[in-house]
Order: sequence, then C-alpha cells, then structure tokens
Amino acid sequence: QVQLVESGGGLVQADSSLRLSCAASGRTFSRYGMGWFRQAPGKEREFVASINWNNGYAVYSDAVQGRFTISADSAKSTVYLQMTSLKLEDTAVYYCATTVSSYSRHRWDYANWGQGTQVTVSS
Repeated sequence: QVQLVESGGGLVQADSSLRLSCAASGRTFSRYGMGWFRQAPGKEREFVASINWNNGYAVYSDAVQGRFTISADSAKSTVYLQMTSLKLEDTAVYYCATTVSSYSRHRWDYANWGQGTQVTVSS
C-alpha cells in the first residue's frame, strides 16, 4: 500500500503562483505513474496532470496546459505541482494519486489517493 500526503495549498490572489507537494511512502512506487486531480464544490473530480515516475513524461489537461508543471523527485519520494498564473476557476481541493499505468488522464486508473489540499484563488 502506498500512502500519499499532499501539502502546499492555501489562499492566493489571481495571477499568483503556488507549489503543491505530494509525499509518498510505503510500497515501492517507482514503477507507478503519479497524477494530480482537483475537485471544486458541486463538480466532478477532474484530471489535472500526470507524470511517469521513471522518465518524467508528463501530460496535462487543456485547462492547465502551459500554466502548471508536474515534476517528480525520486530522492525525496515527492511529486510537485507548480501552478502559475492562477485563475479563480482553479479553486478546488487538489488530490494526488498513483496509477499502475505509466501515466493516465483517467480517474478510474488511480488506486491510491491522498487526503487533498485546498487551493483557493481570490480576485
């Protein structure tokens, strides 16, 4: 079993930046892909970004492409989500998760989830 703990959320103004972290522990996860999802009030949980832990290949949703960057630090067992040019619509609880796929855009491919961290963007 893999344990995931997100951190770094907070209240920020529009157009600012924020970096989220996801610390992983437990079973060897180097073969896993990692992903970030988000869920706004009253909405479905949606894909944000995913990265192949071994080669760093990453994919993004259209909503965050060019503004967010996902990265992985194997030595620290941590995945990051660097968010820039934040918009009001980025407000959500952000979750990280693991998948046995190399990477995935699909929520159903992810088995282990963190507890989430709140990101609130104000005008």
